[in-house]
Amino acid sequence: MNIKEVTDYLEELAPLNYAEDFDNVGLLVGSYQTDVSGILVTLDTLEETVDEAISKNCNLIISFHPIIFGGLKKINGNSYVERVVLKAIKNDIAIYATHTALDNSKHGVSAKICEVLGLKNTKILIPKKGVIKKLITTVPAQDATVVRNFLFEAGAGSIGNYTNCSFNTLGEGTYQGNKDANPVKGEKGKLHTEQEIQISVVFESKHESNVLKALNEHHPYEEIAYDIITTENVHQDIGMGMIGELPKEMNEKDFLLFLKTVMKTDCIRHSELLNKKIRKVALLGGAGSFAISNAKRAGADAYVSADFKYHEFFKAEKSILLADIGHYESEQFTKNLLVDYLTKKISNFAVILSEKSTNPIYYI
Repeated sequence: MNIKEVTDYLEELAPLNYAEDFDNVGLLVGSYQTDVSGILVTLDTLEETVDEAISKNCNLIISFHPIIFGGLKKINGNSYVERVVLKAIKNDIAIYATHTALDNSKHGVSAKICEVLGLKNTKILIPKKGVIKKLITTVPAQDATVVRNFLFEAGAGSIGNYTNCSFNTLGEGTYQGNKDANPVKGEKGKLHTEQEIQISVVFESKHESNVLKALNEHHPYEEIAYDIITTENVHQDIGMGMIGELPKEMNEKDFLLFLKTVMKTDCIRHSELLNKKIRKVALLGGAGSFAISNAKRAGADAYVSADFKYHEFFKAEKSILLADIGHYESEQFTKNLLVDYLTKKISNFAVILSEKSTNPIYYI
């Protein structure tokens, strides 16, 4: 199995187009065509992570955080990022990162935290825009059913719990081919009128190449007229954070102690206690202060995330309990998620959970 085959499995869980625009995900070091000897899964890729991969005969590191985030103008070992990249290249170790692609996955980072906390009735906190596209094309009436079905097979026409969704309008199309044309219907040089059906289907952006391939292979015309539009519709199953309910409500102090124990953190920074019960919990792995207002609008009793700044705690405004459990602590179970997922998909060689803690923060 080569790296591309492994990453294809990963991208079923976390398609790269789910990632935020600012991010740097995918294969950062190495070649997709390299055969895989073993996989080491980690939260961060540091020099000791590369050493661990070497010692365990793993030539592919799957990391949540990307070691290369901004551009590298030089690779001479003067920073920890450059040293990691140099060591990986020297030892033929590939590095792949999922980061916000996995953050935006329905079964990704926040879903794993929900599982650890035992939350029920979970849903995405901030559904993502820009991942639903629409294809509009016209097809000769007698060919419409065939073309439409191939579009469905390619991933078009799925909306929530429904598949094979489309809108169809019967009308007349006109065209006139020049001397170099080879029209399927009509004659070159003559204006032709054809009974056509306009087909409109939506699809997730990750399916775009397959949808266009199906259209090009099965549309009968020599020149195919179509539009692809990126919609502003949100996708309820793709996005940042999640919200759900505890099996039983807790008072605030009990909830914070529960959170501290289950999330294995030495310190929780929190907003003012409001003497209210906690039942509905919003959460987001990593730096999540940007979603405080979303958690409040969703009616959460508590919002669990990390990296809140001093003034951001004022945003609680006596309406919600904010709990900062630490960046590493909020994402620590992500590598377990990836190992469990890959182990089910791949059984012919080792998928190893890194034993190294990459948390750069300590408490006294």
